[in-house]
Parts: sequence; structure tokens; C-alpha cells
Amino acid sequence: MKVLHLNAGNETGGGMHHILGLMKELNRDQFILGVLERGELLERAEKEGINTVYFTCNTRLSLPLIRKIRAYIIEQEITFIHTHGPRANVYANMLKRLVPFQWITTIHSHPLHDFMGRGMYGRLLSRVHINAVRRADKLIAISDNFKKSLSEIGITSEKIVTTLNGIDFSECDRNTYSKKEFGIPDNAFLLLMVARLEPVKGHELALKAFAKLLLNNNDCHLMLAGDGGLRAKLEKQAIDLGIASHIHFVGHREDIDCFYEMADVTMLTSFSESFPLVLLESAKAGTPVIATDVGAIGELIMDKSYGWRIKPNNVRELHAAMLDALFMYRKGMLPLIGSKLQSHAAQKFTLEKLAENIYNVYLSMKKID
Repeated sequence: MKVLHLNAGNETGGGMHHILGLMKELNRDQFILGVLERGELLERAEKEGINTVYFTCNTRLSLPLIRKIRAYIIEQEITFIHTHGPRANVYANMLKRLVPFQWITTIHSHPLHDFMGRGMYGRLLSRVHINAVRRADKLIAISDNFKKSLSEIGITSEKIVTTLNGIDFSECDRNTYSKKEFGIPDNAFLLLMVARLEPVKGHELALKAFAKLLLNNNDCHLMLAGDGGLRAKLEKQAIDLGIASHIHFVGHREDIDCFYEMADVTMLTSFSESFPLVLLESAKAGTPVIATDVGAIGELIMDKSYGWRIKPNNVRELHAAMLDALFMYRKGMLPLIGSKLQSHAAQKFTLEKLAENIYNVYLSMKKID
């Protein structure tokens, strides 16, 4: 069996770390990572020694690129193509008509929310993407909620397999930052959000709830790590709410692992998620989390002793969770929650389990001599 993992190459968040972790864990002779753009994913993969191919093309037209990938599939005798992301899915759908292979796609985000906030053009892209994934031979959903969502858009349940995310929980050497390096007092309560600055992540909700927290608690700060189309709007919102001096935009960071230990709580306010690696990375650092109850979040935060789950798009509940976490911080109790979360995650959400589950999907589809 020979498997080509295909991605646009512009991943920088959880999707990138999922792909890199999976490729490192799998047999490198059998598995190849193909990307359509040169970016952080390709650079990291090459540094890790992952078997990679960059499908470069001098034109933005898709047909020359499709022909190049088709030729590679034939030359390398690829038996499975495993896609990640909308663009790769659309290309696989076109390739499926030109050359035989088994097609698996991992659904990292809700297909109806991939292009949220992009108006009519976004709705068109969503339709094209959904029509493409319906033709996949097998779909890997990162949560049971996503499996249900895929069924609702016309994909038969027999084609869908649920596999929860996983990361490497082994110890690694890394730098750490102090709050003072970012102009934050060492004794301040620091909330960290690691997410693309896009509508689906709910940053506007987070800023509103944080503004309420600051009314009586001036020792709190919120750090936003990530880039995206909403940055200017969020910066203006922070100014309008009078909280700009307590909001820290640090952009996209390749060293984001160093931030989790600096933070007191990691927060994720998304309207839609599958099983975000951000929360597993926070758990690895022993940092408690506040997260909206979407996707498979409940598998990680099973009850309040593991962290805080709140309803999506609910400023009141988010503010209450922040207040509770702040109380725990002042009482010195946050480390207990973080330690319990870390222990639970390290037992249930390992990279080894993720790779084994996905490898079993390949074996269940086709036996190759």
C-alpha cells in the first residue's frame, strides 16, 4: 500500500499539527505528504524528514496541476489518497475521474462553516466542497457530532468513521516565556486564545465577556495568538470596549507551545469545532481550559473538575466561567484542574492511537499485496 496525503499547504493551525503528527507516526516509506503551496507545513515536514512532494505549478489554473498530480499517482503507484482540507478535497474529486485510487478524507472542520463570513462567494465554495466530499470513499470525522453533520448533508453513515485527535505527550525541551516579556505583570491572570482570527472562532464574543470581567478585575489580561481577516475589526472592538490595554495580539506563532505554560487558562470560543488540538496542547502543558461545548469537547472536558464547558455564543456563561477560573487562580487551585486534565488527555488522546486508528481505516478498505 502507498498513501499520498494531500493538502493545500497553507495550513498553520491545528490542521497542520494533525498532519505533521500523523505523518511522523506512520511508516515513512509508505506515506507521502503532497502540498500545493510552499508554506510552513512543507518547511516543517522537510525539517522532520517526512517524505514530501511539492506540486509546484507556474499557473493558478487547476488543470495543469491536476495533470501533474495524476502523473505522480501513476508513476508512484499510489493506491490511496488521503486529503485534508477543502482545496485538496476538490482536487481529489477531479482526480477521481481521471485515475483509479481509494480516496479518504479527514474532515477537520464543519463543511458548512469553512467559508463563514464570505457571503455569496463563500456559500458557493461550500457547495463545491460538499459536492466533492460526497464522492469520497471514506470520511474520517474527528468527532461524533461531525459524523452526524456529515450525515445531514447527504453522506451515508457507512462511509464515515469517527477518530478523535491525538498528540505526542512525550516530554520535549522548549523555551518558556514570562508574562513581563509581553508587558503583562507576573501576578496578572492571563487568558490565552490560540485560533485563526475568523468569524467561526468567536473572538468578538470573547472580547465582550472579557470586558465584563475587567469591570471589577483590573488584573486580568487576554492574549490572542493567530492571524486572520478579523484582526483590524477586533482591534477596533477592543478600543471601543475600553479594554485595548489588556488585549495582546501576538499574531501567528511557530513557537506557540511556549505560550501554554505562561498562560493561566486557555480559552476557545468557537461556534464549530471537531476536536481542536489547541486544547490537547494546553492539556499537555497542564493548563486548564474554557471551551464552548462543540464537537467532541466533552470527551476531554468531561465535567467541571477537568475545566469549563459553556454554550456557544453565550456571553453570560463565558463571563461566569472566566470569573470561576479567576477565583480558582486566586485560591491557587488551577494547577489541580490542569493536572487532572493532563492525566486524562495523556491516557486517551495519544498520537499512537490516532495513527493506529487511521491505519486500520486503510486496511479495512483494501488489501494490497
